Amino acid sequence: MTDFTDMITGYRRFRTTGWSQQRERWDELNEGQSPKVMVIACSDSRVDPAQIFDTSPGEIFVVRNVAALVPPFETNPGWHGVSAALEFAVQVLKVGEIVVMGHGKCGGCKAALSQDLKDAPPGEGGFIHNWIELLDSARDVVVEQYGEQRDRDVERAMEQEGVKVSLANLRSFPCVRAKEKSGELKLVGSFFAISDGQLHLLDEASGTFAPA
Repeated sequence: MTDFTDMITGYRRFRTTGWSQQRERWDELNEGQSPKVMVIACSDSRVDPAQIFDTSPGEIFVVRNVAALVPPFETNPGWHGVSAALEFAVQVLKVGEIVVMGHGKCGGCKAALSQDLKDAPPGEGGFIHNWIELLDSARDVVVEQYGEQRDRDVERAMEQEGVKVSLANLRSFPCVRAKEKSGELKLVGSFFAISDGQLHLLDEASGTFAPA
């Protein structure tokens, strides 16, 4: 497993390869960024969007958090990190697409389904539970279909319903809704299966995911 000492070794490799070999690109990025796509993904160490989509530095604007969630539009006081990043991507960078990428074996989605952390205090799972309460509506859909069944098919259904929740919450933001309506912005739902490395895309008309 990698520790920070190994990461420093990797950084030194990067300095002699990735950075020096793409020096012209880094000089461009030094002047600013202009990504066309925002990706909202999970913090899970196995699902790095830059690796999965084989992108170069500066090509995608990424936000990662537990279960790849977007909260609904709110104006109440608080720390709105995802909302701030979304606002920056849409209003300042003017991205043309936002991709929500859920994934297989997602611990956040599994916890939302099991509700094992429901009574945990902050610092012992309570922060996680409060965050993944955003998935309560997804859980309702899955439980209605599968009841108390809790196998891998149910977990995957929960993970994919989570993507739909984030897409719906994206559309609660006036700037997103307006730009999608005008054709300036496109929303994409996706799901990466760790087990076979397959990316699936959501057909919102049918509500189903199919391999890309």
